[in-house]
Amino acid sequence: MKLEREMMRGAGPTALLQLLSHGEKYGYEIIEALTQQSAGVFELGQSTLYPMLYNLEAKKLVASKKKEGPNGRTRRYYRLTGKGQKKLAADREQWAAVIKGLGALGVTRGQGLSGECQPVHDLPGLAFEGGAQ
Repeated sequence: MKLEREMMRGAGPTALLQLLSHGEKYGYEIIEALTQQSAGVFELGQSTLYPMLYNLEAKKLVASKKKEGPNGRTRRYYRLTGKGQKKLAADREQWAAVIKGLGALGVTRGQGLSGECQPVHDLPGLAFEGGAQ
């Protein structure tokens, strides 16, 4: 399931910060990792990813540097900054509150394999990681 534009605008930067909290990555590597690790929910194209990265860099939440990759090609690698780590921690709290509120309303409930309702964060492929890394 791919997110609509407005949902991506809200959740995309947090997903990107979370991904970069595990180490630096270059553009195509970010696109592939986000798609794979989010079970296709955060499937971004370059026209979505790079403006998001530039915006996060302008806010000093991520930093980039050109570096030679394993194949000898120069790439721009992005990493989370200290300010980005603090923002990610705040975002985690915000998203946990949103998920809790939506759960209380019955919005974030789905059918589990057993047929019973369960919170979306318990469904396979839609894990929500809380806490610091």
